[in-house]
Amino acid sequence: MPIHAGGEEMKAMRLPEPRLKGGLSVEEAIQKRRSVRNYLSKDLPLEDISQLLWACQGVTDRKRALRASPSAGALYPLEIYLAKRDGLYHYIVDAHALDRVSDKDVRQALADAAFGQQFVAEAGIDIIVCAVYERITSKYGERGIRYTDMEAGHAAENVFLQAVALGLDSVAVGAFGDAVVAKVLGLPAGVKPLYILPVGYKK
Repeated sequence: MPIHAGGEEMKAMRLPEPRLKGGLSVEEAIQKRRSVRNYLSKDLPLEDISQLLWACQGVTDRKRALRASPSAGALYPLEIYLAKRDGLYHYIVDAHALDRVSDKDVRQALADAAFGQQFVAEAGIDIIVCAVYERITSKYGERGIRYTDMEAGHAAENVFLQAVALGLDSVAVGAFGDAVVAKVLGLPAGVKPLYILPVGYKK
């Protein structure tokens, strides 16, 4: 169903509303989190995908337009992409929706770009954290690059802990060819890939 964001209609898929209470404590999630590199070839439910994206960058305070992870100056330089079996999507934060970028399964191409880390292709989804540094360096100068990279870490840890709470596993992937990943995702100029976060069911 088409949705509206910023006054413009766009063809995007609205995600299920995120749950604000779960059955696992933060302490338990921290204790259970581990990096997993062997996954079943199994799709994730849309409800779980919704929850993971919300934990990553979802809006948690609509009045002040604040998100799930902290950002220097609340400038939010991150852009989030999702790769799964039925295509590549861009996460529309304000609408909590997915905009389809491509109907191709790019997970194998991402695994190849990540120097053959095959689990990137095997996991149910890959969340790719990207950044537009200019959003933050315009205020903080070169220091803004560090702030952005720190923010990517905040967002990733939210994903990892949310995955545990959902009975899923995950791993952080930072080893990849930046230009290759940017090409696979079709990233606009100025958008840089920082992190690949495979999430799925452990073998």
